Amino acid sequence: MSAPELPKTNPTTRPRRPWSNRVTRAFWALFVLGVGTFLLYPILVSMNFMFLFGKSPSLEELEDPKVEQPSEIYTADGVLIGKYFRENRVPVTLNKISPLLIKALIATEDVRFYEHSGIDLTALGRAAAGVATGNRSGGGSTITQQLAKNLYKTRRGETRGGLGYIPGVSTLISKTKEWLTAVELERRYTKEEILRMYFNTVEYGSKAYGIKVAAKTFFSTSPDSLTAEQAATLVGMLNNPTAYNPRFHPDAARKRRNLVLTRMGQAGVLPAAEVAALQQQPIVLKYQFEQHIDGPPTYFRGAVSQFVNEWCEKNGYDMYRDGLKIYTTIDSRMQQYAEESVQDRMKRLQQQFDRFWKNRDKNPWVDEEGNEIPNFIETQMKRTEQYKELAERYKGQPALLDSALHRKHPTKVFTWKGDGDTTLLLSPLDSLAYYKHFLHAGMMTMDPFTGQIKAWVGGLNYRFFQYDHVKQGKRQAGSTFKPFVYLTAIDNGYAPCDRIRDERVTINYVENGKDMEWKPDNVTREYTGINMTLRQAMARSVNSVTAQLTERVGWDNVAKYAHKVGIKSPLLPVPSIGLGSGGDVSVYEMVNAYSTFVNQGFQSDPMIVTRIEDRNGNVIKQFDPKQRRAISPETAWLMLYMLRGGMDEPGGTSQALWEYELWKKNNQIGGKTGTTSNYSDGWYMGVTKDLVTGVWVGGEDRSIHFQGSQQGEGGRTALPIFGKYMEKVYEDSDLGITMGPFPKYPGKITRRYQCVSEQPRRRQAEAVDTIVVDNLLENLNSGAVPVPDSL
Repeated sequence: MSAPELPKTNPTTRPRRPWSNRVTRAFWALFVLGVGTFLLYPILVSMNFMFLFGKSPSLEELEDPKVEQPSEIYTADGVLIGKYFRENRVPVTLNKISPLLIKALIATEDVRFYEHSGIDLTALGRAAAGVATGNRSGGGSTITQQLAKNLYKTRRGETRGGLGYIPGVSTLISKTKEWLTAVELERRYTKEEILRMYFNTVEYGSKAYGIKVAAKTFFSTSPDSLTAEQAATLVGMLNNPTAYNPRFHPDAARKRRNLVLTRMGQAGVLPAAEVAALQQQPIVLKYQFEQHIDGPPTYFRGAVSQFVNEWCEKNGYDMYRDGLKIYTTIDSRMQQYAEESVQDRMKRLQQQFDRFWKNRDKNPWVDEEGNEIPNFIETQMKRTEQYKELAERYKGQPALLDSALHRKHPTKVFTWKGDGDTTLLLSPLDSLAYYKHFLHAGMMTMDPFTGQIKAWVGGLNYRFFQYDHVKQGKRQAGSTFKPFVYLTAIDNGYAPCDRIRDERVTINYVENGKDMEWKPDNVTREYTGINMTLRQAMARSVNSVTAQLTERVGWDNVAKYAHKVGIKSPLLPVPSIGLGSGGDVSVYEMVNAYSTFVNQGFQSDPMIVTRIEDRNGNVIKQFDPKQRRAISPETAWLMLYMLRGGMDEPGGTSQALWEYELWKKNNQIGGKTGTTSNYSDGWYMGVTKDLVTGVWVGGEDRSIHFQGSQQGEGGRTALPIFGKYMEKVYEDSDLGITMGPFPKYPGKITRRYQCVSEQPRRRQAEAVDTIVVDNLLENLNSGAVPVPDSL
């Protein structure tokens, strides 16, 4: 009997496994994938895989973390005068921090700080449970994790990758980076170093970063002098610097402080009785807020910041975060004397100015005939940014625009009375008219041998007048430009004893192919007929002689020589260039140019910064003087001799300086006054054996001025500032600026210069140094002849 036939099967088919086996395989696959992802995830985050996770701190950054630190500005004599910062912080060592503050921090933020290695698993588990149950009794971040976030900005900028913009995912990635970074920090630094870095990086609100600035800002004290309640207040603020700021939210800050005190009591830092007593006390602040740019507002700070910013951009530094130490050329004492001299003189001068125009029952903005300019304020208003904003806001609504311009509201304004400011009820038009009444000033002193600027006063008060009249402002220089005519002559063979007659002359020249003539007048319309030496003519500021000499040496050459010794502004080569009408120049340029005479013919580039150090005190840039030969030493010495003529020659325009205590030890001073047409600008340039100083005084607009030489000429407006300033400088023996004669020329002078009999040192009658009156009115009015603005 044959065996039964078995059913045929397909050799390619296999029996199916039970469903449970497939589930098991899927489970293990997901398990392996999950474990692999868990193990790889930190690596992917740290390496910023496919730019998904954002940048993590590099090894170099971990070894040498960079904390934002303000840059500090110092004077040449070592006085701290300000800071530049985005985050205002000053690092402090741990031994300069109160132990109470350290204990308060640990008791509140991280009780197991000395036990973990960057991640507190207990706190992390409690935080996770709190999220799940909705009972958030505390966070899971350790002090080290918070430090990682503060140091490396793990939640902003380039630290955010492609996934960093997905809610929830971004938080997970940021936390992961903080965990990883915290572990690395714990490996590289001791607990004490971590605490030091933490206190120096954390934000306390009110733009106070780091414990030293916070202690100063809120309590006007140092970190090592903080009391228990002050320490508790500052630690309490760390949780939310805005919500718990005691300056703006005192009730919330006090509750938070009391919680910290409770934690301190629980940790055994403070006895229970002391905790209870301290919790009853209010928060007592001694608040002092530091501005973004801290320090007294001064005009030269703007020049410093512009210079250093440009250098930083070229060299990879950030002035607002790299903790640089910037050493300027400014001497704090000379700066103080300059500011005092300007303030004292301008206060009195403003009183005279106000009386002058009040007695004439008109405003000080007048035309060539002395008549008040109609609608002057309305015209000026249309040039302001305020008007442009209002015009845009009320476009097509002239009635509303006019109403806005005339609407009065309380306005804080500058005044020479009291503390320097007052509040008045003014409209925008009223405010503009108020400020247009003020006279302004600019003053600068430079060491001619190094180019170092020692004093810089750009105006009356930087809070109210930001326009800088030292470098930014440019005006016609009047007679202070005349020395460049005499320089051109002397460097081309003329001698101080050469003579030109003071007489009426006609200057013929060609302009645009057309024959022209110019007949310059002396201010008095009188001519002495004296065959004057060049020294006497420059000392007395005689126009007719200057005009003749300009014609002889060439007005184009005068422009070239002015540029050669330091003038940078464009100059028109016109017959009247020697009278100051060739172009507008700044005090900065004029001081630079006159310094060439004192520096034996070398032109020095003005310096405002001497060196820059990094945060550790290492010099990263030294700025050395830059000089070039501009004129010969003999020419330079002869020009000093010419400038001394303002004091020595009969009728010299500088002789008002005899009134000041400047003449001991055979002291010598050279100088030149200058006044432009209508007395719009008053100048004085003064030189001594050590310093060169320039002073300008005038209205904001050329139409705002005195109307007579007794009040408005440079010898009466600007010269007194120089005289009082030099008195103060000489009185301060610590400066090392002494009285004495100019050095003798080391060689033999090849040209005759001693041609005036010595005059007794007494006050001589001053020559009037002011406007020029030109006879060719038709040519002047048509613009055919350049108007000579000044002596």
